[in-house]
Amino acid sequence: MTPFTPPTADQLLAIRVNAGIEELAQTERFAHAEADLVEAIVEGVGQFAAGEFAPLNRIGDTEGARLENGVVRLPDGFKPAYDAYVEQGWNAIASPVEHGGQGLPFTLSCNVLENLGTANMAFNLLPMLSVGAIEALEHHGSKDQQARYLPKLVSGQWSGTMNLTEPAAGSDVGALRSTAEPITEGPHAGKYRIAGQKIYITWGEHELSDNIIHLVLARLPDAPEGTRGISLFIVPKYHVNDDGSLGPKNDLKCVSLEHKLGINASPTCVMSYGDNGDCIGELVGAPNKGLAAMFTMMNNARINVGNQGAQIAERATQQAMAYARDRVQSARAGSPDKNPVAIIEHPDVRRMLLRMKALTEACRALLYYCAGQVDRGNLGDEAAKNRADIIVPLLKAWGTDIGVEVAGLGIQIHGGMGFVEETGAAQHWRDSRIAPIYEGTNGIQAADLVTRKLGLDGGEAMIALFETIARDAAGEPLLAALARDCVGIARWMRDEASLDDRLAGSVPFCTMAAVAVAGWQLMKQAEAVAAGAAPELAATKPVTVRFFLDRIVPEAGGLKAGAIAGADLLYALPAAALVG
Repeated sequence: MTPFTPPTADQLLAIRVNAGIEELAQTERFAHAEADLVEAIVEGVGQFAAGEFAPLNRIGDTEGARLENGVVRLPDGFKPAYDAYVEQGWNAIASPVEHGGQGLPFTLSCNVLENLGTANMAFNLLPMLSVGAIEALEHHGSKDQQARYLPKLVSGQWSGTMNLTEPAAGSDVGALRSTAEPITEGPHAGKYRIAGQKIYITWGEHELSDNIIHLVLARLPDAPEGTRGISLFIVPKYHVNDDGSLGPKNDLKCVSLEHKLGINASPTCVMSYGDNGDCIGELVGAPNKGLAAMFTMMNNARINVGNQGAQIAERATQQAMAYARDRVQSARAGSPDKNPVAIIEHPDVRRMLLRMKALTEACRALLYYCAGQVDRGNLGDEAAKNRADIIVPLLKAWGTDIGVEVAGLGIQIHGGMGFVEETGAAQHWRDSRIAPIYEGTNGIQAADLVTRKLGLDGGEAMIALFETIARDAAGEPLLAALARDCVGIARWMRDEASLDDRLAGSVPFCTMAAVAVAGWQLMKQAEAVAAGAAPELAATKPVTVRFFLDRIVPEAGGLKAGAIAGADLLYALPAAALVG
């Protein structure tokens, strides 16, 4: 596996052009996000990730996490690397100042996670989920809970998890059966006894942090059925005393680890709560309103899973570029010189490499555009908040699809050696494959786009976004046509299509929409580079953007027929006939 080189120049361009960091720095809240500080953070975390996290990527995959007598063990090097991450303050970039954070824009938190995840996707899941837990408690926790839990979560001394899934409750969260019984007397009066089993809990048990703060969905005794009866609870691995010190271990344990296709260094735990009837939790927010609170964390996670698309695509692209430059095979077709050349000289390899590069940079542009809209929404800009809400499913779904596609192209460029584990190319694909599944499958993201997100402002928020793209892209006819098609499909889905018809066309429409927004943001990058921004990208950026606009945008336009085809054909066969 080739070393990781942080793509600092392209990240800074995306942060400036797509996130609009300089405009954010004009606000009172983010006034300290000055250009020199932003550059220092991007360069610093890139160097840290390359030096500390990246060297552990391969050993994390080959050795993985293992469970020994109830304790998760990780390969040598993980604990010192995590300690260095905490010591250098990377966990606290965008967290609230009152709890020890730096109060910088969410955009910069995304950059920290992009660099860490490109270096080591499995390891990066630990801080990624902690960042989401911090946001959930910041928005929904009581003042006492915030004072007790946030400072050490913000510092990274403690880590956080998200506990939704159960053996019989996957995407249908409303089917969960974990329980929370009120405690009315004794030292834990006012708290709850938690009982149940959760599965697929990422970093649910480990010894890298001093405590693990589990955010657990469970039902109160009188809770309504379905999602209307779910509450959220803080369930710490170790009890936290009033003075913030750690007490005895709570009644919870990891009973097994999943054996997975990829992200092997990330312990994916089956967690059991209350085997001895003494697992204590605290209610977060109002009873039966837990799903709304948990979705704060999940929305953050969906953005950063979309971020994983850019991460794994970048790493796979870097490796493929290095291999194509060094691997010599065959003469160039049509060349009078019959000596073999590096495979980067062959047209189809060039096509694949440019596709990888264009898709990676487009995914990054979409990520930082989304992050910038989140930051503006947090400042009270309602239009930006709506726009961020629309972009999140695009980023999560299309971004993770890109991660898988680019990792697959990386294997293809390696040829037979890509199918051999020793090169490391296969690890990129294996790690990438989970991202379209977790934090809401990509089909669920597309369904969200054509239901809840289409409903924002009566559909006008989505339509206005694509109309803006069509106007801005007047000089790019293929991109403008794609944006106009998105306007037409959004109107058809809003005004005429049945729910089944919308859902049947949701995935192709989601891809069209994502490519339109990403192409628009790449176009802005090319304009900025042409005007003198990022001179180190002056040779490469115009070619990459042109490849995306001329080759990838028309592919997305071809999805229109599927987006408006309706559901009738999907149900033309009874289920029994379909499966034989």
